[in-house]
This record gives sequence, structure tokens and C-alpha cells, in this order.
Amino acid sequence: MNYTPSTPDMPKAATSKTSAAKHKFIIDYSRPANDELFDGAAFEKYLHDRIKVDGKAGQLGDNVKITRDGQNKITVVSNIPFSKRYLKYLTKKYLKKSTLRDYLRVVASSKDVYQLRFYNIEAPDEEEEE
Repeated sequence: MNYTPSTPDMPKAATSKTSAAKHKFIIDYSRPANDELFDGAAFEKYLHDRIKVDGKAGQLGDNVKITRDGQNKITVVSNIPFSKRYLKYLTKKYLKKSTLRDYLRVVASSKDVYQLRFYNIEAPDEEEEE
């Protein structure tokens, strides 16, 4: 008996580079910006200088675009594979550099949105001892 496995006619996945997946991430810094604690322009420049494309920092080209939406959000759109976690890493690094890391944290509010929020610091309740 001669058995040859048959391969079903499966459609091949599109491997075209023109239909590259776009990644769009938003960093919302409205809470610290309302308190005039956070400088959005400086953060945008920091991201532009620090994001690495092909191992080179600051050379984004047409692959990565950083735009500031109003006074409260920064949008990063990428045509190449880009990690949301990398944006969180760079945001935390900027907060540390700006000495704001002790007051602000980076929280994922949805699938592609990060928010900068203040830590919830509650005053300890004074217990009366009798």
C-alpha cells in the first residue's frame, strides 16, 4: 500500500509588506497636565529622541509618527512592529528623569491607551487609644 498524505487546498496568508499592520497607541496625561505638573512638549521630544527604529534612536523616518493631540494626549502610530510595553518603559524613564516617578504611575486604561495617574495616598486614620 502506498500512502501519500494529501494537503488540503488552504488559502495562503497575505505576506505583502504594503498591508503592514498599523499600531496606534495613546498616552493620556490629562490629570498631571491639569495640575500644570507635566510638560507634554518636553515628553513628546523625549519620545522622539529615544524611540529606537532598527536599533537607532531618534531616526523614526516614516515608520513611527508621534503627534500631540491638544494639551492632554500623545499618539504614537507605527507601521512596523511596535510594543506597547516599550512606550510604558520610556514613559516611566521620562518620569524618573523629571523626578515625577514618586507621584505618578502609568496605567493601561484600555487595549491601546496608557494613562498617567497620581498614586492614591490616603492619610492614615488616627486611632484613638483609650
